[in-house]
Amino acid sequence: MGEKQTITVFGATGSQGGGLVRAILADPESGFAVRAVTRHSDSPQARELTRLGAEVVQADMDDEASLAAAFEHAYGAYLVTNFWEHMSAEREKAQALALARAASHAGIQHAIWSTLEDTRDCVPLEDTRMPTLQEHYKVPHFDGKAEADHYFTEEGVPTTFLRTTFYWENLLTIAAPRRGEDGVLELVLPMGDRRLSGIAVADIGKTALAVFKRDTDLIAATVSIAGEHLTVADMAAALTETVGEPVRYRPVTADAFRGLGFPGADETGNMFQYYADCADRFTAARDLAAIRDLNPALQDFGTWLAAHRDELRTALT
Repeated sequence: MGEKQTITVFGATGSQGGGLVRAILADPESGFAVRAVTRHSDSPQARELTRLGAEVVQADMDDEASLAAAFEHAYGAYLVTNFWEHMSAEREKAQALALARAASHAGIQHAIWSTLEDTRDCVPLEDTRMPTLQEHYKVPHFDGKAEADHYFTEEGVPTTFLRTTFYWENLLTIAAPRRGEDGVLELVLPMGDRRLSGIAVADIGKTALAVFKRDTDLIAATVSIAGEHLTVADMAAALTETVGEPVRYRPVTADAFRGLGFPGADETGNMFQYYADCADRFTAARDLAAIRDLNPALQDFGTWLAAHRDELRTALT
């Protein structure tokens, strides 16, 4: 095999980027080497990536000048921003523009931009069923990314637009079942009986690697991914089997969820309301058979639960 082509991966110490870094390192026959980008190259997470065999470089999406070295001599790039760090769609868009400019200047031959749907295509700004946030958005962390898509096209970056979805790993943290007043574990989400598209974080990285392996086939394409579409009641039933005690689904209204008052409750409530109100079009965009064709190891919810049984039992005790 000849010299490996370098893939620059942003968010390398986070969920999506970290998943791709590990997918590349686990596949020595892929033809790719990985350059992991982080703002903190001396962090324990960055040192672990170095130990695993990644080249680690320091750069900051808020400092466009710092990005050039991250892209230098790279064939491809995985580009992801983190809305939840600052909760500003405008800042996220500025970061995306900086990435697009730097990737264009470096002559990146294939970029994957981690993006999401524009929720206003389904719930227009004037629609009062959910509040407008940050003046211009219904779900800012969706809509800001969608608005940024055109930066990559206009900057001439050969790009695949990868649309992700709800991480099942959230069930270990921010969306973990909580004990109700009677002590029974509850999933409290405003989804009604609509299906929620979910995915294992590792499969985002594995599917992204599969996209890179397809060479130019998917440039300019939008690839929307999920591992399975399930009602929350079905998720609760599967969790019950996995953790060995009852987990029930307690549906609430989106207004009640937004009223919970935690940081980002409005954003998260709007997100779940979008997932519910626009479920048919959102799930239809994610053809599980087509995704499995790209990533034959794609996990369904049951497979993910089995792999995380111990973590779940520990988190829920």
